[in-house]
Amino acid sequence: MFSSLRIRNYRLFFIGQVVSNTGTWMQRIAQDWLVLSLTGSSTAVGVTTALQFLPMLLFGLYGGVLVDRLPKRPTLLFTQSAMGVAGLVLAVLTLSGHVQVWHVYVVAFAVGLATVMDNPARQTFVPEMVGPDQLQNAISLNSANFQSARLVGPAVAGVLITGVGTGWAFLFNGVSFLAPIAGLLLVRSRELHEIRRAPRGKGQLREGLRYVAGRPELVWPIVLVGFIGTFGFNFPVWLSAYADDIFHAGAGAYSLFNTLMAVGSLIGALLAARRGTARLRVLLAAALGFGTLEVVASVAPELWLFALFMVPIGIFGMTVNVTANTSVQMTTDPAMRGRVMSLFMMVFMGGTPVGAPLVGWATDTFGARVGFAAGGLVSLAAAATVAVTLLRVGNQRVRVTWQGGPRVRLCPRGAAV
Repeated sequence: MFSSLRIRNYRLFFIGQVVSNTGTWMQRIAQDWLVLSLTGSSTAVGVTTALQFLPMLLFGLYGGVLVDRLPKRPTLLFTQSAMGVAGLVLAVLTLSGHVQVWHVYVVAFAVGLATVMDNPARQTFVPEMVGPDQLQNAISLNSANFQSARLVGPAVAGVLITGVGTGWAFLFNGVSFLAPIAGLLLVRSRELHEIRRAPRGKGQLREGLRYVAGRPELVWPIVLVGFIGTFGFNFPVWLSAYADDIFHAGAGAYSLFNTLMAVGSLIGALLAARRGTARLRVLLAAALGFGTLEVVASVAPELWLFALFMVPIGIFGMTVNVTANTSVQMTTDPAMRGRVMSLFMMVFMGGTPVGAPLVGWATDTFGARVGFAAGGLVSLAAAATVAVTLLRVGNQRVRVTWQGGPRVRLCPRGAAV
């Protein structure tokens, strides 16, 4: 489960990311709660989320082109430094009492701009550190890293917000980026695996799109995570509304919801690291389960029951994310990986500028329960549509047998039962 951590360069990278990811989650919780406190509007929370992911939608593919050309470590040193400065700026504005909602919007957009190159650079730097044999394990551990920080970040953010205010969470996030910067500076270049970089040239963006379009094993996972990322992962909007409007429990409940979801996400990431292979049927089953759980959780009558649903939602959501990410990276040529992963991240995160304001509007207009259920229904419909399409294209059908328990398999149409 933890085999890739034996590699020194990856271990340094991993430790640095634990610290900065904790700060990132603290900032996310504090940012959403600050906007809700300043405006009282779930739509405003959705706009903040949309602005943070809008640069990925607008410039994500160009970021992938640049990442394929540039050395990854200097690129990451620049992007991590930029995100740290953004956190410190928001901390100063908040602690000085001068923060306004438009300040939060600007900082969220600035962080999104840095993410355009940071995300594909981090994704594609992992193969350079661990090589092809440990790639899947390292990708899964990266997700476990992010989710373990998600366990600590919301809990600490909740304590800081209720105790001393949101500004201190922003300050911690800004300082936390010193850890990954130090880790990157300590990486030994001679121990990195050489990855061929794409030469500078015309038409590289179109080349990347043609590459993906000609490979169904890349197209369908990207399509599925695009729908789920746009409509099913708007948790800042829903969970803040449930904590404030449905259960009237304040920032502590919002932090609890995020923490319990992080527990499930961590479990899902570790199970993916242990599984060893990324199968399309696992992705589809997890997506169907994810959408179903969101719909069921939306009608939970009590806070404790709603909170418990966050754990399995986290497990299934992370299984979708890790399985799709791993399958796409494992089947992509290294020279194209930056462009392919930027497209993957663009549809997964870049759809948020479209989905978050719509979901925020539905939540404000019809209530949090309707907004949450609608996101789950779209995710469920997308998973079912992709599954049926793949069965028809492949001329296959689902076969259920019982061998010490239920087993679901695919077989050609017309095959004997």
